[in-house]
Amino acid sequence: MEYLLKTNDLCKYYPKFKALNNLTMNVPKGAIYGFVGRNGAGKTTLIRLITGLQHPTGGSYELCGAAHSSPEILKVRRRMGAVVETPSIYLDKTAEENLMLQYRTLGLPSFDGVKELLELVGLHDTGKKKAKKFSLGMRQRLGIAIALCGNPDFLVLDEPINGLDPQGIIEIRELILKLNRERGVTVLISSHILDELSRLATHYGFIDGGRMVKEMSAEELEAACKKSLYIETDSPELLSAALSDLGLEYKLESDSSASIFTETEVTPLVLALHEKGISVRKMTERDESLESFFLSLVGGGSNE
Repeated sequence: MEYLLKTNDLCKYYPKFKALNNLTMNVPKGAIYGFVGRNGAGKTTLIRLITGLQHPTGGSYELCGAAHSSPEILKVRRRMGAVVETPSIYLDKTAEENLMLQYRTLGLPSFDGVKELLELVGLHDTGKKKAKKFSLGMRQRLGIAIALCGNPDFLVLDEPINGLDPQGIIEIRELILKLNRERGVTVLISSHILDELSRLATHYGFIDGGRMVKEMSAEELEAACKKSLYIETDSPELLSAALSDLGLEYKLESDSSASIFTETEVTPLVLALHEKGISVRKMTERDESLESFFLSLVGGGSNE
């Protein structure tokens, strides 16, 4: 698998705390990578490092195959667009003027593509309206448009839906999906709003206390969170064989308990197990949310 971003034991230390502590992560090319963690977990620090706003204390990272310590990294970063913390826009300029200023900053030879970008992010009809009169969602979309100047193939978004109303969230979600599916842009999204991430991400990295707790694909996460029927029985020596005989998809939680993932009716299941000499002592339906899965990984404390 090809990765656009790889970090290896990446560290960023400050006098009183460790923002990143031996972080190792891998962002596949073509992915929408949900970078999940509570406030203070180290998400923004990672983004500031890979965008060159700060330098690591230790460890290393590669961006599009270039080592962070190599001269090539400056050239490679031109292939990346980013919105870090809040969009960097000129409030007294129109959307078009903001993009034209970014084109000049990047040294692009013409303004070809400005109108296409405005169309892409849904700001083509804002005319002479100044950015200071934009809604929060419009400003966020303008920030993404600015990050897309120069046609990058890696887009980094730091908490892109923070503070947005439901309509603004939908607009940002649809824009990210469009960029990924139609333009092949790899997207790294830092967020703690897990329900929304679950509608977007193809891969996840769960960070806590500056460390990577777990990386997984959306399919693996879905399997970990899918609905199940948890049963406890009095017959540890018979349970596994009985569930296999019944053709059920299951996972043993202990010798005498299991989670059953096949949709099944309760009464026939209890009777079928009874016929095999197994009494069911407890039965509970489980449907773990992304939030509860995350808390099971990192615990319920705070980083702040």
